[in-house]
Amino acid sequence: MNDVGKNNKKVKVTVEEDDEKRRGNKMTTTDSSSSTSSTESSSSDEREYEVQDLRDRLKSSRGSRFDLIENEFGLNSARRKFSRQALLDGIRGISKGAVIHPENRWYRLWTKFILVWAVYSSFFTPMEFGFFRGLPENLFILDIIGQLAFLVDIVLQFFLAYRDSQTYRMVYKRTPIALRYLKTDFIFDFLGCMPWDIIFKVCGNREEVRYLLWIRLYRVRKVTEFFHNLEKDIRVNYIITRIVKLLVVELYCTHTAACIFYYLATTLPESQEEYTWIGSLQLGGYSYQHFREIDLWKRYTTSLYFAIVTMATVGYGDIHAVNLREMIFIMIYVSFDMVLGAYLIGNMTALIVKGSKTEKFRDKMTDLMKYMNRNRLGRDIREQIKGHLRLQFESSYTEAAVLQEIPISIRSKISQTLYLPCIQMVPLFKGCSSEFINQIVTRLHEEFFLPGEVIMEQGNVVDQLYFVCHGVLELVGTAEDGTEETVSLLEPNSSFGEISILCNIPQPYTVRVCELCRLLRLDKQSFTNILDIYFYDGRKILNNLLEGKETSRGKQLESDITFHIGKQEAELALKVNSAAFNGDLYQLKGLVRAGADPNKTDYDGRSPLHLAASRGYEDITLFLIQEGVDVNVSDNFGNTPLLEAVKSGHDRVASLLVREGAAMKIEDGGSFLCTAVARGDSDYLKRLLSNGMDPNLKDYDYRSPLHVAAAEGLYFMAKLLLEAGASVFTKDRWGKTPLDEARMSGNKNLIKLLEDAKSAQLSDLLCPTQELTDKMHPQKCTVFPFHPWDPKDHTKHGIVLWIPHTIEELIKMAADQFEFPSDSCVFILSEDAGKITDVDMIKDGQKLYLVHQTH
Repeated sequence: MNDVGKNNKKVKVTVEEDDEKRRGNKMTTTDSSSSTSSTESSSSDEREYEVQDLRDRLKSSRGSRFDLIENEFGLNSARRKFSRQALLDGIRGISKGAVIHPENRWYRLWTKFILVWAVYSSFFTPMEFGFFRGLPENLFILDIIGQLAFLVDIVLQFFLAYRDSQTYRMVYKRTPIALRYLKTDFIFDFLGCMPWDIIFKVCGNREEVRYLLWIRLYRVRKVTEFFHNLEKDIRVNYIITRIVKLLVVELYCTHTAACIFYYLATTLPESQEEYTWIGSLQLGGYSYQHFREIDLWKRYTTSLYFAIVTMATVGYGDIHAVNLREMIFIMIYVSFDMVLGAYLIGNMTALIVKGSKTEKFRDKMTDLMKYMNRNRLGRDIREQIKGHLRLQFESSYTEAAVLQEIPISIRSKISQTLYLPCIQMVPLFKGCSSEFINQIVTRLHEEFFLPGEVIMEQGNVVDQLYFVCHGVLELVGTAEDGTEETVSLLEPNSSFGEISILCNIPQPYTVRVCELCRLLRLDKQSFTNILDIYFYDGRKILNNLLEGKETSRGKQLESDITFHIGKQEAELALKVNSAAFNGDLYQLKGLVRAGADPNKTDYDGRSPLHLAASRGYEDITLFLIQEGVDVNVSDNFGNTPLLEAVKSGHDRVASLLVREGAAMKIEDGGSFLCTAVARGDSDYLKRLLSNGMDPNLKDYDYRSPLHVAAAEGLYFMAKLLLEAGASVFTKDRWGKTPLDEARMSGNKNLIKLLEDAKSAQLSDLLCPTQELTDKMHPQKCTVFPFHPWDPKDHTKHGIVLWIPHTIEELIKMAADQFEFPSDSCVFILSEDAGKITDVDMIKDGQKLYLVHQTH
């Protein structure tokens, strides 16, 4: 218990010390302590940055928990340094199958050691080729030591992990490491380590063998890599680094040329020395005859002088070519010098003008370092910022900026070529039109993300939609116990952010990069603008989102998506209705062609045809009918488009609807028509009757419109009804006919009109025709083949029949339709299970039930 208490106390102290360091001491006691603290912080921040190598901290959500635990407990810097270094060295050096990590401190020391030998080999190889025919003992031993060092480096390359250029992850497997090295640098490295001096002597001093020495110049790449890294190191002055690099390039070229100049002179025998540039040379009173016996450094200095004055094209004539080979080489050398001079001058100019890509990167990185130091950002966020900036510098995706000056039409074609195959495979856009997908593709932006970066945080508001082209990401959620759990992996052709954007809800999961990812980004505003035009595709997308939601969280998402679909459809119906109400045929056609449903109704159940008919827009009515709109649809108040046209007095629209099959179907039509007659609006009544309204409809008291007209003494209204086929024999619930009502009102003209109509109708009854029968019995009913008190699961569809003259005919017609035995045991019931014995008891549109006596 004491040990445990001590350990807890130590952890507590460590946590407090680490928190204090993170918060920073804003109230410093002395200027010296403040200076020391800032210096240490700055040097530490700069040491953190390494341009060439980026730690692969996060392999998955499980791998990230070590960092999360470490941050949670607030381990101090000393402990972090010890644990990280021990863990990294152990993993990088041993546990990966004896594979060496590039950041291993011993390997980094080895690279500095081998760099020294690379400098020596690059400098000495041209000199050995030009000035030596077999090395002396001391140089031979030094050469053997150097070759052995390079052989050791070859062996280490087979164990050196590397960062994959596609996934940006470290590769620790021995086989890929070996294959990669064998395919690239192994052949040249191995040939460079061969003891060519010994081989030259064994082969009988054959001059051709010595040419193989130039293979060792392949080691110059180690020097160029050193300068490449040094240029991006913000701790070293950039201008000085560039100047030193340019001087080294110039001196190395002249050094190599000097060695070749001397080699050309040695290819002639000693008897012909005076026919060489150095054998014929005489400077002042000193002659270079028998130059092979002159001191080595004097010969080298003379050759270097010749190379420099020739390169600078300021030769004084004291040294010049003598034989043909020397002339040819000098011509080639001077031509090369012109290119080299242009390179040096151009680079020096760039240094003065300040605008190289590397310098911009250094300036931006310096500003970022100052910002991070000033705001005391944490280590993890520092590494993410620096890694992302490095990726911008080294990757090719920034080249997309060069397309900004190209016309948008050409950029659209480029985007379609690059991104269309990827977007077409996204499940979110399954079944969407090609026009919609093309609009999406033209507004995409390409981005790259490093492993471990968090693109979206759970619970945040999202305004970007992403599509995965290459790489792998993970969706991370919070479990019930508060820990992280990987919900799923996002692989190529996946998308994320769509739920938050479409449903206007917070991001449900955290999205984290597992491998180097190439993503396509679409901002919310552009996506919303496209969906406002392509409504049909928007519904497709929302339906695609509903697929595969099985978890409890998925059920909640399904509810949100379903609610959003209903909201969008309601808004879309309002837009279509608005276009129909305002007579905007062009907008209406655009909405329908984009996927809007013209049969969709608004909150009052009104369809676009209702509004077009009520406003008298004949062209819009015709267009909607051609689009297959139901001409007999009713709104929540029982009104049909035909009735709306009739109410508003648009006869042409009403006629158009009737021609297309519209019927004057009104719930409780008898009361409606009686009310119209009572108002005395003859024009309205005439339009109703001319468009198919039945003049013999009855209200709740079995009163027909003719009853109302006779009772109110409306002569003209009664005449219109009689002309439309109204019957004078109809009786109300008190047994009165319209003629009885007219006699009570005392209107003589009306009485005479009804008596004449009675005589005409009576004569027609004496010689009935089928047409007259249809006029006298236009009423219909709906018959169902079950008892009205049967449970709902036993119900069946009914059939609509015209009411015949007798109840027996009605039973026979219904029994034939339902294959009932037509005998005396079958009869008709009302909705209250009352037996109906006469057809006069049946109202128009009444529900009847055909049952057997046993039932």
